[in-house]
Amino acid sequence: MECPHVPVFLNASGLFDVEYRIIAACRDGCLYTYKRGFKAPKVSIPLGSQIVGMEKSGKNVVVACMDRCVYGFTTKGKKMWKLEMPADIVTTCGFEIKSKGIQGYILSLTNNEVHIYKEKNIISKFKTQDLVVGIKFGKFGREDSNLIMTTRNGGLIIKILKRTAELSIKDSHRGPPEAQLKKLDVPKKTKLYVDQTTRERENGTFMHQTFQKDLYKFRIKTAKEFLRSLQTSSTPISTNPNEPLKINAQVQGIGPTFKLIVKVHNISANQPCLNLFLTFIYDEKLYKISKSFIELPILVPGIEYPFSTFINTVSNQLISDNIKILLCKKNTDVPIITAIISMPISEVEI
Repeated sequence: MECPHVPVFLNASGLFDVEYRIIAACRDGCLYTYKRGFKAPKVSIPLGSQIVGMEKSGKNVVVACMDRCVYGFTTKGKKMWKLEMPADIVTTCGFEIKSKGIQGYILSLTNNEVHIYKEKNIISKFKTQDLVVGIKFGKFGREDSNLIMTTRNGGLIIKILKRTAELSIKDSHRGPPEAQLKKLDVPKKTKLYVDQTTRERENGTFMHQTFQKDLYKFRIKTAKEFLRSLQTSSTPISTNPNEPLKINAQVQGIGPTFKLIVKVHNISANQPCLNLFLTFIYDEKLYKISKSFIELPILVPGIEYPFSTFINTVSNQLISDNIKILLCKKNTDVPIITAIISMPISEVEI
């Protein structure tokens, strides 16, 4: 067999006399797949980065690269998944625990962490005092599952897996949280629920038509009220672009004499407002306003102008009514803004 570049890692599977497959990781950052009977590579897979290590994990081949990524390929060269590590990868090592039926790979990172994976799922991770540069997993003495590591400064770390240890898969990369997988305690169906479901199934079309009819009526009524408010200027903010004004009214006192404060604000950028006045619409049998006509000066943009008047209650009955405040412009028939004030009930004069 001929390889286009210098191979640094090899992975073989199958039988030599029957059928075998060899995956070679070369220094050009590519994977080459060879099959029995072919001298040239059958498949070429560019990875885009130099390869740090290649291990066998179950039926897949795991490749670690210098771009902090770990790729999973089938033996035929098809890419299955990709993982991104938090730091650069230093070295790799495969492992197999036959008593528990687990096969995976181990990664050493430059942040002094060692990660243990089964395919794309993390099983465990731990931190060391020094950077691990060499890893070997296998039998040591009487124990079958041992992890032996060498560090950059010449240290030796030996970890023995307990025979009673439980290795659970922790998918930290994607998938729903563990709480989402718990079954909800759904109550049993009651007779009322069954009857309501039957009614909705039998009268579904009629109920939908009724809902749509009521919805259309609600939309039409909303549009009519909005149009009426625009035509009568019964909004606290002017809709006329030539007169951008805003009004705010406040009632002070407990009666029988109230003080009404009306604040007018010109909200335009650079357009002053001229020839404006305030007037009131009210029930003369209940109230009397000392100044029912207030002429306004020139309103400069950005300044709020307060105007006040007194309202006297002329009725001894404990009732109240609304007072309309009209902000108008001279020589016009429609007010610019209409504000409605709900008057409180006046206290009895002692």
